Amino acid sequence: GLIDTTRGALGHWIKIENRVLSLYQIITPSAWNLSTRGPDNLPGPGEKAMIGTKIRNPDAPVELGRIIRSFDPCVSCAT
Repeated sequence: GLIDTTRGALGHWIKIENRVLSLYQIITPSAWNLSTRGPDNLPGPGEKAMIGTKIRNPDAPVELGRIIRSFDPCVSCAT
């Protein structure tokens, strides 16, 4: 199933065959929001938000970290 959470869409899909779990897939809000380009070659939301950002110091691009954190990624992804 698919549900909208505070961080974005969360999807869980399972397949049960002969009463045995044969497939489990989860797509987290961070995976949706920070995804790479797909087969259509369109940028994901995170990439799209960063394109065109002016970087004050290329050796420490803190602006990019702020943009990514604005998507509220999971804690381990944000540190």
